[in-house]
Amino acid sequence: MDPLVVTIIEALVKTIVVIVVLLTAFAYLTLVERYVVAKIQSRVGPNRVGAIGGIAVLQPIADAIKMIFKEDIWPDKADKIIYTIAPGIAVATALIAWAVIPLNPPATIFGYHVEFQIADVNVALLYVLATGSLGVYGIVLGGWGSNNKYSMFGALRSTAQMISYEISLGLALVGVLMLTGSLSLVDIVEKQSTWWNVFLQPLGFIIYFIAATAEINRLPFDLPEAETELVAGYQTEYSSLKFALYYMAEYINMITITAIASTVFLGGYQGPIGLPPSALWLVLKMAFFIFILMWVRGTLPRFRYDQLMRFGWKVLFPLALLNIFITAVVMVALGK
Repeated sequence: MDPLVVTIIEALVKTIVVIVVLLTAFAYLTLVERYVVAKIQSRVGPNRVGAIGGIAVLQPIADAIKMIFKEDIWPDKADKIIYTIAPGIAVATALIAWAVIPLNPPATIFGYHVEFQIADVNVALLYVLATGSLGVYGIVLGGWGSNNKYSMFGALRSTAQMISYEISLGLALVGVLMLTGSLSLVDIVEKQSTWWNVFLQPLGFIIYFIAATAEINRLPFDLPEAETELVAGYQTEYSSLKFALYYMAEYINMITITAIASTVFLGGYQGPIGLPPSALWLVLKMAFFIFILMWVRGTLPRFRYDQLMRFGWKVLFPLALLNIFITAVVMVALGK
């Protein structure tokens, strides 16, 4: 078979598998989060739809059916085109980051050398940062296209929040780049076979995780939604499937930032204490981070907006610069 045809088929198969896995993970993460938060708040959680051992395993399917058949409301003075495509943009930008994330070491299957990522590019980390920044367009266009003041306020908040925390997020990764000397995620993972970057860049890791949480608008940084202030922010005028797409984008973004944190700072598919590399390690690391995000959501209150901006510019940003300075000094002192 023509190598080009094989390459195209391989890329299509990988893309379909990644999308199906992400959509399935999104559906059941909503259920897991409801149980985690219910436990924190001393509640029961879902226990009716397809309950097995008290766990409503069919609840995500019931929620999907409910969203499909809900009335789709169109605001009279909304920009119909922008209002319609905005949720799709939010989901698309959440999905495309997965094109460069290495999921497993390369292997030979049926005589073919298979790499377990859709594309291995030498600037993968820049690609991930770029696609992450595009996610705000879905929110901004949704808020503006809805022709609703609350939605617009939420969109503007999201823009300011993204700009403020994206800088700290990018700077938090500079220390890793200085240590590894590569923008390829595969190279970054392979160079962590001895020491994970979280031990070499603990401050950078903490800054990245906080900034990434703010960038995907998770509590305590969910000011673009802020139900007590903005009804539902940029989502106020959305219903039915379009609302579900925004919900989907939020959870896929959560999976994405945990995958990047696991890949860049915790060795990705590299196992601990000399254990063989496997996709299982990446999944376990991501599951740990996802649990932390759920725990934070059920525990911490929302920031005020002035506190949010002050924390980003006066705390995270200087700490990110300090981390780069310390990394440079240590590398020079060690002659690296």
